[in-house]
Amino acid sequence: MNKQPSFLLALLPPAALIAAAAYSIPNELGMFLPLLIGIAVTCIVGMVTGFSWEELQEYMKTGVARALPAIFILFIIGTIVGSWMLSGTIPSIIYYGLEFIQPNLFLPTIALTTGIVAITLGSSFTAMATVGVAFMAIGAGMGIPDPYIVGALVSGAFFGDKISPLSDTTNIAPAMVGVNLFDHVRHMLWDTIPAFLISLILFWFLGLNASGDGAQSEKITSIMDGLTDTFTIHPLLLTLPVITILLIVKRLPAVPSLVIVSVIGGMAAFFVQGSSLAQIMGAMTDGFAPSTSSETLNALFDQGGGITSMLPTIGLIIAATALGGVLEGTGIFTVLLNRIVHTIQSTGSLVLRTVLSTLVVAFTSGEQYLSVILPSRAMAEAYEKQGIHPKNLSRTVEAAGTVGINLVPWGVTALFVSNITNVSPYSFIPFIFFAYLVIAINLFYGYTGISITKAEVSGKQDANEQQKRDRLPVAR
Repeated sequence: MNKQPSFLLALLPPAALIAAAAYSIPNELGMFLPLLIGIAVTCIVGMVTGFSWEELQEYMKTGVARALPAIFILFIIGTIVGSWMLSGTIPSIIYYGLEFIQPNLFLPTIALTTGIVAITLGSSFTAMATVGVAFMAIGAGMGIPDPYIVGALVSGAFFGDKISPLSDTTNIAPAMVGVNLFDHVRHMLWDTIPAFLISLILFWFLGLNASGDGAQSEKITSIMDGLTDTFTIHPLLLTLPVITILLIVKRLPAVPSLVIVSVIGGMAAFFVQGSSLAQIMGAMTDGFAPSTSSETLNALFDQGGGITSMLPTIGLIIAATALGGVLEGTGIFTVLLNRIVHTIQSTGSLVLRTVLSTLVVAFTSGEQYLSVILPSRAMAEAYEKQGIHPKNLSRTVEAAGTVGINLVPWGVTALFVSNITNVSPYSFIPFIFFAYLVIAINLFYGYTGISITKAEVSGKQDANEQQKRDRLPVAR
């Protein structure tokens, strides 16, 4: 007969995962083994508490099934990056970026541009994989450290992802707690806008002393020469990102829209660069990493996109979601979250425990969807008892789950970013200012009561209950 594990047993899987990851990532051994170790320990705990192997397998299948839409999108993103590289679209963005962007405004420009793209596309991954590659090359030409660039890139992408009505997590969070999507988005402006504005200021300060001196002008010239020697650079190629945005604005489904973008990239490669059909298909499959006269470009173009470039990330997603599925199915998450939810006495402690619950799931599973779904389920009753509107819950879960997942070095998001930028998560995570700020602002609101909305009540009994709640302190 199945039973919930004890708290000590429930601690074993996350402890094993974190210990293995803490050793593996600094030694550049990747996250596959730590995730498999986490799955193995979870299954052992599950069998000890009475689950059969067949049940555990089913939980893993359920977890992986949740990730299938994201996996298909990653396949298509790989073809887009490969075709945009071969067509000269990404090289053209790099060329004109080096020509017009000012070094001291470069980091805020990254965050703003990536944020706009992510709002429009509803996908942080697509935004980072397309314009992100170009920004890495531009920043290298300006002498700006890679971790700074990636920090700005991720901050912008998840600012856009967080408030885009097209984003999957932005739809999942309110759905889990029964809140209207647009009420949820409007309520998130309280934490998202201040956090992003402060992030832009911090990136501006960071960029003041980050750009290189006059010696960098030779490096920029070398990169631009390498681009013009290898590609046909033309302003019309900049219309591909515009077409991508227009397709999404027309509210076409994400997958067909991205397929169209990939095909248009292939057509541009054929007509502008004179590429053959075999070269286009090769770039979409294995990427395109040209050999140029610039060593900086060659190093950056080594990650040339293609379906195969996405396979490591897809493998990690499968492992992480399988782990999340079995952690949820065996009740381990329930035990851990119940311990955190216990002893809530004020709005401040309620928001704090929501953040902690979400981060526990994030650091245990490394998976964004579970980090949004499970805390939303676990905390809903506590918000109801406190008389706090559930849109406060969906906002806090988005802050710590949708955005806070970027602070997990072995998380799917951080490893995806590391894969496309070739920068270690441990290097860029300290510079994802938006992730830290949006969590901190939610905690500040929780303990001060600012922007915390009370639950709507109806009827005399509910009104009496509301009066009782109004006499409770907002925070302690």
